[in-house]
Amino acid sequence: MATIALTGAASGIGAATRDRLRREGHHVIGVDLRGAEIDADLSHPGGRHEAVEAVRNMSGGKLDGLVVCAGLGPQVRDHRAIVSVNYFGAQALLAGLRDCLEKGDRPAAVAISSNSSRIPGLESPVVDACLDGDEERARAEAAERGGVFAYAGSKLALARWVRRAATRPDWAGCGIRLNAIAPGATLTPLLQAGLDDPEHAESIKAFPVPLSGTGAYGRPEDIAAAVVFLLGPDAAFCCGTVLYVDGGSDALIRPDEY
Repeated sequence: MATIALTGAASGIGAATRDRLRREGHHVIGVDLRGAEIDADLSHPGGRHEAVEAVRNMSGGKLDGLVVCAGLGPQVRDHRAIVSVNYFGAQALLAGLRDCLEKGDRPAAVAISSNSSRIPGLESPVVDACLDGDEERARAEAAERGGVFAYAGSKLALARWVRRAATRPDWAGCGIRLNAIAPGATLTPLLQAGLDDPEHAESIKAFPVPLSGTGAYGRPEDIAAAVVFLLGPDAAFCCGTVLYVDGGSDALIRPDEY
């Protein structure tokens, strides 16, 4: 039985991942605003510190897996909060719990990015501000540019952080596998909130999903299956991977890039 910490555990992809891991017999320590083992607000440094310390205490300082899934969608009116949760919250948990993973058995970490992060035209100064670790600048850029740029920028920055960190001595060099998943449109409360928002609904509905014959949107369970794969022994040689689970959307939009 592995001990795995999971942010965003109370709903959507996080809840589906929690349920699958528990069915497989693992001990899951959930983190969310409410409704999980640990209640914490990842939008500010104090909440992140509380989450790290609580996970450390509940795990006895040893983790076999970590999934950073908590996130806010582009429809959230507080655009500053989007980057604070999606990038800084995720990165703080990954960095803050790395030493617990180092003590684990075949440890692995998975970050949830998004296929929207690579849509042409959506890269912005939000990305560089995040990667520079300048949260105030990132929040200011998000407020200026709006929810779509805040969301895509924070998710792109997270994927790039994963790619840069994965091969470092303190991650791969310590035997910790770090990877990311870029989900496509997945029918979660986050996506439903976007569909219910007049400002974002039409662009979401227009986003192409080649496998739409099997359903317009993915299921949280589809993403959970990919997370469990990257956490497990079958992904033992995956390091710094960004796995697209999006029904073919990215391949359609960017067929010559991979």
